[in-house]
Amino acid sequence: MHLLLIVFASVNFLLTQDIIYFGSIINVGVWHLPISTFFITINKKTSKSQFSTTTLGRGVHMNDLAKILGIYDAKVNLKSINDHTISFYIYTDTKPHICPHCNLYTSKVHDYRMQKIKDIPLHNKSCILFLNKRRYHCSECGKHFYESYDFIAKYLHRTKRLTKFIAGSFFDTLNIKQVSIRANVSSHTVYKVLSTHNNSSSKIGESISIDEFKGNVGIEKYQSIIVDPIKHKVLDVLYSRKSTCLVEYFKSLDKSRHMKVKYFSCDMNKTFIDMAKVYFPNAKIVIDRYHFIRQVYLAFENVRKRIQKNMAASLMKYYKRSKSLITKRKSKLPSDSKSALELMLEYSEDLRKAHFIKELFVDMLEENSYSKQRQLLREWLLEVESSGIKEFKVAITAFRNNYSYILNGLKYRHISNGPTEGFNNKIKVLKRISYGIRNFKYFRNRILMAMT
Repeated sequence: MHLLLIVFASVNFLLTQDIIYFGSIINVGVWHLPISTFFITINKKTSKSQFSTTTLGRGVHMNDLAKILGIYDAKVNLKSINDHTISFYIYTDTKPHICPHCNLYTSKVHDYRMQKIKDIPLHNKSCILFLNKRRYHCSECGKHFYESYDFIAKYLHRTKRLTKFIAGSFFDTLNIKQVSIRANVSSHTVYKVLSTHNNSSSKIGESISIDEFKGNVGIEKYQSIIVDPIKHKVLDVLYSRKSTCLVEYFKSLDKSRHMKVKYFSCDMNKTFIDMAKVYFPNAKIVIDRYHFIRQVYLAFENVRKRIQKNMAASLMKYYKRSKSLITKRKSKLPSDSKSALELMLEYSEDLRKAHFIKELFVDMLEENSYSKQRQLLREWLLEVESSGIKEFKVAITAFRNNYSYILNGLKYRHISNGPTEGFNNKIKVLKRISYGIRNFKYFRNRILMAMT
């Protein structure tokens, strides 16, 4: 038994096995097609539907489906719809083609074959294109060749826009499994698309920032990330933080650009500083402010912890709970808190000295004049050395070894590792949602695409 239904309107419809529902339908597969005539045939015996479209008067042409699918060099007919899949027939007209072997035109058809192609899911349904692929015969050289299409790449069974859709999903913080479910493809297909993309940039600007992060990829525990701190752009991700890896990367860059780099930002890693001296001789090496400030606060915290170990249990508990009074800026505390702070500092001479050293350091940081900062930093170093507090020895050594680079960090405030640390945080999110990535090639491409 067949039922023939003709509709002269713009219709929202949902097709089931035997019934067509009209009207607004929410959170289900709904098609909205423009004004035209639709002939919908339902076979109640097989519970399958066959759709075809035609033109009526000034209506819309049947190949508006091609526009929906983004196919402009072929004609499209709707094949079938069920609960899980929407399928289309794709075919083209015969026309002269250039033989790739002898570069002569031919219109002689040798044979046809039906190729199954995957496209972007439509309304949470798998979209399948059945392409009636034509093979031509060249009368001149006797060779056979397939006609080419704009919407599908050679040797692939997926459309170009599906590949772009998969690649575009990497710009979100999604793992491989989530991308495969969104695109309705296998995880293997997602990995193949990921392996073909490379968003690294060899065009370095006037500033470079470098930092390490814990990636646990392959045999290396730590990887390196190269960033443009001014443009907030990831340039590349390196498989290791070791000097051999860094030398290999910097040698591969355009040598003419080495001399144009003005700023090189990093932490106190000696390997990074040595690379900057060798490959960027004109660059100002800038130690990120966070890293040398952290040295001071870490030494101050170690003094507090040492003093607390010798306290009675109740007093230790009080000092631990009141830690914020010691670490905060004294000038920003209310009057009652300042009185409590003075009592806490009376307990130990080392704690009082350490707090005074910390306050002097913050005063130096808050100074707007660079020349004044340089003078205050010199005086601060002398004060720390004369204090005799052993916890500050590591900080003093770090400051003495990197004195000129720390001064650059104070002078060039617009250069820092802030953007780099932000990218490192995103990498941690990618690692967490992916439950770790062992292949460095996939890991690198994933980071570069997610950070774009």
